Amino acid sequence: MSEANKQVALKFIKAMGNNDPVAAAECLAPDAVAVATGNSHFKGTRDARMMIDGIEAFKHLIPTGLAFTVLSAVAEGDQVAVECEGNATTSAGTAYCNKYVFFITLRGGKITVVNEYFCTVLANEVLWPLAQSAAGLGETAA
Repeated sequence: MSEANKQVALKFIKAMGNNDPVAAAECLAPDAVAVATGNSHFKGTRDARMMIDGIEAFKHLIPTGLAFTVLSAVAEGDQVAVECEGNATTSAGTAYCNKYVFFITLRGGKITVVNEYFCTVLANEVLWPLAQSAAGLGETAA
């Protein structure tokens, strides 16, 4: 079970990095949630639909994808921890290289929870202005 769960988690990470919402959706349980913690503008809890929509939206922020390099993946039962680095160039031509840890819980071979940890300062500095612009919020939004 652990190895099968690890493969589902890695498929999801690859789909996110490749801006592939269809492949990501195949990995998620209908009641799945993602939780981004910390002090980032991206913090919060998102349901499965919001996760998929977010992957679609990232095509505008990082058109070529995040190119995750998995450094380690450890599975035990229904839980998988994945440490990776994401390297990309944003739509504004800025380098975006962040480190991530995803702690993923599965049920019946589908992801139910994705806890995401990353450098929030870097995400705020590089990605948030692009997200604001894409949403038509301009510089005044918080």
